[in-house]
Amino acid sequence: MNTRIAPFAVPSEHLSCATNVRGWRLDARRAMTLRPHAPSRLQINQGRVWVTMGQPQGAGNESGDLMLTAGESLMVPAGARLVMEPWQPAEGPVRFDWSVEPLAATSAGAFRHEVVAPSRDLARALGQAGGAFARLLRGLWAYGEHRVAGRGRALTPSAPNCR
Repeated sequence: MNTRIAPFAVPSEHLSCATNVRGWRLDARRAMTLRPHAPSRLQINQGRVWVTMGQPQGAGNESGDLMLTAGESLMVPAGARLVMEPWQPAEGPVRFDWSVEPLAATSAGAFRHEVVAPSRDLARALGQAGGAFARLLRGLWAYGEHRVAGRGRALTPSAPNCR
């Protein structure tokens, strides 16, 4: 797995405790940064975490803060930067699993990320360009009327009153 994990995250199997809990542990008042090279899933097993996820360059402005509790999971795209920390330090450590998703499970997400999202961005941009072009034509029309009307003639209501 090509994932960098901060040195204060300790696999639970290497801890001496009475219960055999698998996965990773994030202690109270600690933060962790994960940067997966492949699409991955973060599964919270115990506790609550505050997650801030920044997308890779060019993925749009889809970053934000999330609160995950035990039993919830989050798909993390390849190249994203995920920072997490326990929400309530008094509740004890957070336990979580981190796994790389198989390619078949991420193909729908990849299609949405690489095709649907850019097509929505393109549609939004074309709509804005069309509106700007309409405003430009309206302004040119009003300016043309003003130039043709001259000083002595009355202007139509659509033209601005320029002097």
